[in-house]
Amino acid sequence: MNEIQVTVLFFAAARDATATESTTELLAENTRLADLRTVLFTRWPQLARYGSALLWAVNNQYASSDVCLRAGDVVACFPPVSGG
Repeated sequence: MNEIQVTVLFFAAARDATATESTTELLAENTRLADLRTVLFTRWPQLARYGSALLWAVNNQYASSDVCLRAGDVVACFPPVSGG
């Protein structure tokens, strides 16, 4: 089985919940964003409390949970934001 490496960036409350700005993850090829979320929620249960309220982006584009991750992808995790 081949592995891919992705970088995950955490912002705002997600950064507070994980106590880190980023992590590098080794994942199996064909891993979906939903699978990565499960890994992250298991490692940081306090992140899981935000659940479906979190927004996810892959390479600066909002992404749905069925997106297949590729080697070198940068995934961003952040709570909803509002502006004024």
